[in-house]
Amino acid sequence: MFLYYSAIFIITLLLSVILTLLVKFLAGKLKIVDKPDVPRKIHQTSTPLLGGLAIFLAFFTVLNFVSDKLLAGNLKPHHWLGFFIGACFLMIGGWLDDKYKIKPSQQIIWPVLASLSVAAGGVQIEKITNPFGGFIYLGWLSAVLIILWLMGMMYTTKLLDGLDGLVSGTTAIGAFIIFLFTMTTKYYQPDIGLASLILAGVSLGFLIFNWYPAKIFLGEGGSLLLGYILGVLAIISGGKIAIALLVMGIPIMDVVWTIIRRIVAGRNPFKFADQKHLHFRLLNLGLSQPKTVLLYYFFAAAFGLSTLFLQSRGKLFVLSILVVIMLAVVIGFSYFDKKGA
Repeated sequence: MFLYYSAIFIITLLLSVILTLLVKFLAGKLKIVDKPDVPRKIHQTSTPLLGGLAIFLAFFTVLNFVSDKLLAGNLKPHHWLGFFIGACFLMIGGWLDDKYKIKPSQQIIWPVLASLSVAAGGVQIEKITNPFGGFIYLGWLSAVLIILWLMGMMYTTKLLDGLDGLVSGTTAIGAFIIFLFTMTTKYYQPDIGLASLILAGVSLGFLIFNWYPAKIFLGEGGSLLLGYILGVLAIISGGKIAIALLVMGIPIMDVVWTIIRRIVAGRNPFKFADQKHLHFRLLNLGLSQPKTVLLYYFFAAAFGLSTLFLQSRGKLFVLSILVVIMLAVVIGFSYFDKKGA
């Protein structure tokens, strides 16, 4: 079994590398590039977009190749079909935005359609663990929670995509942790573990070209797609949302704070962009792009791996620590902003 998983991982990584090179060439030919034409863009040269297309093609090609393994568990073809259709919507919207720079009000249509596709495909969160004992059964709230969760994950990775390699590397870490989690004896789900390992391989193959200085960017579709896939895997692995929450905890709270900050300032949080995200703040403190990204990797891995050893109450405690850390960061930067004003 170890050899099988190793082979799938290597094949996925190599396919991702090949497809990334092809998409990079295609984006250059079609002139679908990100130009450093506004102050908040910190890259120095025009860089090809459409990276999400390479991830999409590699991920679903390998997923189709191992489809017999994916259907060996509780998931049926209609579950995976809804998942795939949702990803297709993200690719369409991503292409349109990378090519034509569509309005935020039009951009949001595609993540909404992707989330609805997953719910329509029959994916459900039947129950969630109550940290104080037992379970909480969701019933009709399942679809609502799925849509809200996936939208949150997609916009987290979308807004996190400001530094080279940040989203692709963090996704690889999250996917690998879900793989480890679903391969344990207690939570054994080899079908979800395999899909997670494929996501890790795809992300790492892309990261080779997305690491600083990036030779290709994820683009709109790619930044949404990685959050989407990671979010879906967290759901279908038995509602293990706590794993994704801990891996993406700091970025999620940064997004929440960004939305609150922009609303308080009287600005539409989805139409206005600035350089006050945590990763930009760290750059302003003097950290380089690679060091800032590695710091995010460290927290994602440290908090994510804690899920392998903690029960529900322990995870809740670690989540509380994350909230305290982020509150301290927010208060600290707010203080320095006022002092410098």
